[in-house]
Amino acid sequence: MPTFESHGRAYDVDEDGFLQDPSIWNEEVAKDFMVTEGVNELTEGHWKVINYLRNYYLQFGIAPMIRKLCKETGFKLNEIYQMFPSGPAKGACKLAGLPKPTGCV
Repeated sequence: MPTFESHGRAYDVDEDGFLQDPSIWNEEVAKDFMVTEGVNELTEGHWKVINYLRNYYLQFGIAPMIRKLCKETGFKLNEIYQMFPSGPAKGACKLAGLPKPTGCV
C-alpha cells in the first residue's frame, strides 16, 4: 500500500493519493495534503468547502455532487477551481480526507 509522508507523519493512501482511512482526518492532515494539490494556504473559503465535504460525507457516506457543493457553500465552480486547482472532486475531497469520489478520473 502506498504511503504519503509530510512533516514526519505517514499516511496510507490509495494509488491516487487519497487517504485510506477517513476516520484519522484532522486539520493537520489537510495541511499536510495541501501541497499535493497546489494549494499554498488554507483560507476561510478552503475550510468552508472542506468542512462541508466532511460533514456531508459523514452524514451520507459519499461526496456530494458538485452542483450541491456549489449551492450549499455559495461558491461558483470557477471559485472552487481557484481554491483547489485540481478541482472539487480531486483536490477538495483529498484535503477533506474523503475517499476518491466515484466518477472521479
